[in-house]
Amino acid sequence: MGKEDKTFLPTEMDLTPNQDVRKAIEAILNHFNRLDVLVNNAGYSQIGTLEELSEDEEEKNFKVNGFGSLNVIRNATQDLRKQNSGHIFNIATIGCYTGNFAGFGVYCSTKFAVAGFTETLAKEMKPFGVHTTLVYPGYFRTNFLAEDSVQTPAKPIEDYISARNMEEAHLTVINGNQPNDPKKAAKVLIALSKQEQPPIHLIYWRRRPIIMQILK
Repeated sequence: MGKEDKTFLPTEMDLTPNQDVRKAIEAILNHFNRLDVLVNNAGYSQIGTLEELSEDEEEKNFKVNGFGSLNVIRNATQDLRKQNSGHIFNIATIGCYTGNFAGFGVYCSTKFAVAGFTETLAKEMKPFGVHTTLVYPGYFRTNFLAEDSVQTPAKPIEDYISARNMEEAHLTVINGNQPNDPKKAAKVLIALSKQEQPPIHLIYWRRRPIIMQILK
C-alpha cells in the first residue's frame, strides 16, 4: 500500500466492532487533524437464494454491508458535524436500483438498506454543511467477484437453475471482464467532493456517471 507520510496513512479497520471503527477514525484525525471525505465502500457479495441461505449467512452480510457502514457513519459524523464541513459517499450498487437478480436477494437488500439510510443521512447532515452522495455503481474491474471475496451458499439447492446460472455467469464470465474502470470512478468522486452543491444520487453504469437530482 505504501509507507506512511504526511499525506498518506495506511490503517486497518474492522467494520463490525464499533470501538475498532472509532479507533481508526481517531488515528486519522491525529494524523491529518481533520476528516474531509468519507467513502463507505467496504462490503461483500453473498450469493444464494432466499431459501438456501442460512440465518448466519444472511446476518453476516447485513452485519458487514449495513451495520458496518452505520458504525463508520456514527463515528465519523460527530467530527464532520463539529467542523461544519465534509462529504460522505455511501457506495450501494445498481442491484439496489433494481433487485431482479436471481440469487442476489440478500446482497441487494443490504444495499437497499444503505440507500434508505443514506437518503435520511443527507437530510440530517445538510444543516451542518456536510454533503452526502449515494453511488449506484455497475460492474467495475475489481476483486469483488474473486474467489476470496464473494461468498456462495454453503448448502446450494440445485433446483434453482436460474440462480445457479446467474452465479456461474458472475464468477466465470463477468469476473475480470467488468466494463468500468475503478480509477476513473475515483476521479469522479474526487471531482464531486469539490463541488459546492454535489448530487445526492449518482448512478455509474456502463462507463459513464448519471447524476440523479432526486432529493435536492
